[in-house]
Amino acid sequence: MPLSDASIRQAKSSGKVVRLYDSGGLYLEVTPSGSKLWRWKFRIAGKERRLALGTYPATSLKEARQRRDQAKGQLEAGADPSAAKRAEKLCSQDQAANSFEKVAIEWLHVKKHEWTEKQFTKEQGRLKKYAFPYLGNRPIAEIGVADVRVMIERPARAGFLEQSHRLRFQLSRIFKFAIATERAERDPASDLSAVLPSRRKQRHPTIIEPDKIAVLLRAIDSYEGSVAVAAALRLAPMWFCRPGEIRMAEWSQIELEGDQPQYTVPPMNRKLRKAAKEAKETPPHVIPLSLQAVAILQELKTFTGRGRFVFPSGREPSRNMSDGAINAALARLGYKGLIVGHGFRHMASTLLREQGWSREAVEAQLSHEIGGTEGVYNLAKFLPERRRMMQAWADYLDQLKKASTT
Repeated sequence: MPLSDASIRQAKSSGKVVRLYDSGGLYLEVTPSGSKLWRWKFRIAGKERRLALGTYPATSLKEARQRRDQAKGQLEAGADPSAAKRAEKLCSQDQAANSFEKVAIEWLHVKKHEWTEKQFTKEQGRLKKYAFPYLGNRPIAEIGVADVRVMIERPARAGFLEQSHRLRFQLSRIFKFAIATERAERDPASDLSAVLPSRRKQRHPTIIEPDKIAVLLRAIDSYEGSVAVAAALRLAPMWFCRPGEIRMAEWSQIELEGDQPQYTVPPMNRKLRKAAKEAKETPPHVIPLSLQAVAILQELKTFTGRGRFVFPSGREPSRNMSDGAINAALARLGYKGLIVGHGFRHMASTLLREQGWSREAVEAQLSHEIGGTEGVYNLAKFLPERRRMMQAWADYLDQLKKASTT
């Protein structure tokens, strides 16, 4: 008698394998542990075979019969249902191994040694946010231009045009990797280079008018946030280094005594390629400290000097200040969109050149590569001039503040 859902539910384990037969070779196998397994018995080339069709209740009686009938059709067509199932399973496994996400993760780890940990996190995060949720499970060989276009246009529509361009370039590199490893035949992302609007070249917002700088400096002096952020904000226009070089400063890198006080930025904290950061011959970047900067740091040392970082995080003193702290402070002072931490670099570069300081000294202080025939970071060569320049710059900023109050 054919099985029914009721008889299947009532079937119990008896300590040995029990087989409950349906029809057409289909039966339910109840194991000693209580599992209920669908099996189909058939013959091919005179030999009896069995084919697994699923488990109950995940596979219902109706679905088991449908799978039996499908296997019967394969057998009648001259195919071995067992071999067909193995091939289907292998194909499924192959597609999973060659899914976009699997290939992308493999590419990330191949390239990881070329990047800093921060860059690796950025590359991985972009894929997790914009690519994996939409194409992660798709076989990479089946992804076409239309699929990629939808994906790269999504950040652009949300107002993140730069992310769209970076995502397209990143996807193109992944597809090229898939081609090189024989898992794809073409790079659909490369066909979309003209789809996105062009990047708008924009400088970091800054202020270069002396009277407006004076107002800004007075606002900075009135900042009432944390001691560390207030000090970083006051030092930012004096140092005009990259914001990361401020927030990652450690007391072991600060020399306040003697006639040549300075902050020595190690290569790992500079804006360099990973190989240059790790190379022994890469020099540190020296920031000469003016008398004004020394005074700020001496005062700050009474608050943070026992820790590792000059500007520790307010929430976790064992870590450095966050990368958005200075910009958040400027926004709090009413300067959002008018200047950011990086904008102090353009401010100083413009005015110092107008004041007659040499291009080489200014570029070296900005930690830019010196041009011309040298083509290297010859920073030490201009250090004496930079010491004079940094003191003169701090004096100039003080004069601006004083002039605005008279």
